[in-house]
This record gives sequence, C-alpha cells and structure tokens, in this order.
Amino acid sequence: MTPAQSRAARGLVTMTQTELAKAAGLGQSTVIDFEKERRVVSDAAIAAIRSALEAAGVEFIEQNGGGPGVRLAKRQ
Repeated sequence: MTPAQSRAARGLVTMTQTELAKAAGLGQSTVIDFEKERRVVSDAAIAAIRSALEAAGVEFIEQNGGGPGVRLAKRQ
C-alpha cells in the first residue's frame, strides 16, 4: 500500500487521520508521517493501516498498467 492509496482510501470512507490511527491501533503521528512520506514506518504499521481501511470497506487494487488504486468493496 502506498501513502497515496491510504489518503484516497480515507477519502472514500470519509475517515480522518485520527480515526484511522485509532482503528489501526497506532499513534496519529504514524499515520500522518506515512501519508506525508516524512519517514519510513514499519511494515507492521502499514499492515495495520491497510487492515483498518479494509475493515471500513476499502478494497486495494492493482490496475493493469495504471498502477495501484482503491475502490469501495462490493457489498455482499
């Protein structure tokens, strides 16, 4: 997951950085630093961010030739 995907995913589900940090069990500064590419955050932190966004209904995708993206997951 890229920082841009995280920002876009939050936008899809109208989630603030504070809300994402809480859902991921991380400090707000970790989410901010990741999304602004201020520092390298751990793989575990990135996985926690991704899991929290997926739980909120985001699906991470790789587009053919278009690079990484996000979309709302289909409701079942």
